[in-house]
Amino acid sequence: MKNRMVIIVTGTPGVGKTTISKLLASKLNAEIINMGDLIKREGLFIGVDGERDSLIADEGRLSKRIKEIIVGCKGTIIIEGHFAVHVTPPEMTDIVFVLRKDPEELKRTLEKRGFKGKKLWENIEAEILDVCLWDSISIHGKEKVCEIDVTERKPEETIEEIIQILRGERRCQVGIVDWLKEIERKGKIDEYLGKF
Repeated sequence: MKNRMVIIVTGTPGVGKTTISKLLASKLNAEIINMGDLIKREGLFIGVDGERDSLIADEGRLSKRIKEIIVGCKGTIIIEGHFAVHVTPPEMTDIVFVLRKDPEELKRTLEKRGFKGKKLWENIEAEILDVCLWDSISIHGKEKVCEIDVTERKPEETIEEIIQILRGERRCQVGIVDWLKEIERKGKIDEYLGKF
């Protein structure tokens, strides 16, 4: 494992990015950049999406700021957020962990957080259709992307897998889940897709 790394932890809202990033940071003695916190703290947004109750990031300014933080940091940095791959320069990124969660479990998690309507179903569809995985591979290259299924796992188990990958003790993989096939097998396509 390298002494200094830039690690992205991404995935659909509700998969556990913040929890995993905090635990990983404590194991690696790393700095965390939480995209949502950075956007709010430094005013790196261009407006508010009232329908989804979220800020609209200024991706240009955010990307520039991420680059400045990476250049100024001497140790390992974990950049956490569902669109972190869009604003972190690929040439500065060592590895991207895409956390995945079964859509049924994800739905329960998001509903507990108060997600409903379009915001709920857009995120569930994004998970089913591999949006975060596809974006990560498209932007950073398949060789840097590791897909991790967190379904029904304790955070400590996920951290153990990530550490093993970083140490070279376990292979990094993509294509480990196929939620679309799974919900089709269960006869739940209509229940999960095309809700808005």
